[in-house]
Amino acid sequence: MASAAASSSFFACRFNTLSVLLVVLGFIAILHFNKCEAQLSPTFYDSTCPNVSAIVREQLVLAQSSDPRIFASLIRLFFHDCFTDGCEASLLLDNTTEIKSEKFARPNNNSARGFEVIDAIKTAVESSCPGVVSCADILAIAAEASVYLSEGPSWTVLLGRKDGRTTNFTAASNLPSPFDNVTVLQQKFAEVGLNDTDLVALSGAHTFGRAQCFTFIRRLYNFSDGNPDPSLNTTYLAELQQRCPQGGNGSVLNNLDPDTPDVFDNKYYTNLQNLNGLLTTDQDLLSAADTNASTAPDVNRFAADQNVFFESFIEGMIKMGNIAVLTGSNGEVRGNCRVVNGASGGQLAIQLRDNEASSTKEI
Repeated sequence: MASAAASSSFFACRFNTLSVLLVVLGFIAILHFNKCEAQLSPTFYDSTCPNVSAIVREQLVLAQSSDPRIFASLIRLFFHDCFTDGCEASLLLDNTTEIKSEKFARPNNNSARGFEVIDAIKTAVESSCPGVVSCADILAIAAEASVYLSEGPSWTVLLGRKDGRTTNFTAASNLPSPFDNVTVLQQKFAEVGLNDTDLVALSGAHTFGRAQCFTFIRRLYNFSDGNPDPSLNTTYLAELQQRCPQGGNGSVLNNLDPDTPDVFDNKYYTNLQNLNGLLTTDQDLLSAADTNASTAPDVNRFAADQNVFFESFIEGMIKMGNIAVLTGSNGEVRGNCRVVNGASGGQLAIQLRDNEASSTKEI
């Protein structure tokens, strides 16, 4: 009714047809965005699965006792899922005759990890609240809990996502990469509705976790004209060259934050100020000549005040968690996070799960 009245008003004012169409389409887009956002709610499971967050945290504590890296890995799973057609748990799907799994796209293959922990969480949640909590929401809750359990901030997670029934291998192959320059990263973030401050804040998740030598080896030996990257602190460079010798094992893991590798804090940004950023994409947020007007001020703000970083990180995580979500009658609540409901290939999912148990590589 309001749209019709608005259209009549525009015609009465003799705006041309194109102007009317653009305004109406813009209004519809705003309504659609607000509708999706409104369908996510922190109280979504209050009556159907009130203990879901406690169940997730309990399982994460158990997992972290044998895998100190798991919290950082789960943040990365959430990031890679949301950046590939939205936060609908497509990354969790295994290969079947109908599904080409995103797990084997280049940014994820032998790198994304923590799937078995999501399985354990899903099993625990299903035993308490069968058929209620989506895998997409489990990822969102696990991401928040992983930050909090690493001495980082806590926030209220919006819930109500549904799980998708498809994957996008091509999009998963074009995720933000440690080999992208800042301009490319800015473009990829903008494509999903995130700005430069979100880019800098969410990059702060590199305050914990690990990266393989191959992701930064070029900086150590052949960055330009056969020389190391001049933006690397020389002491740090020597340490990295010792851990990652030229021609050595490219899968050796290195702390993204050499000072507090398993604590969620703002040391990532002070590391950048000291030229101790591990990945090119990290250090370039501060040091690249073309970034000083856009990303460098946020790096310095977050280095100076951890609370400011935490606030911006929370805002970025909530925005990222709202990317192209499925809600209401769209999507489904999977019974098994690895396969869509009613699909064949359950045995294949079990086989792939067993194979993944021996793969713990990570960017």
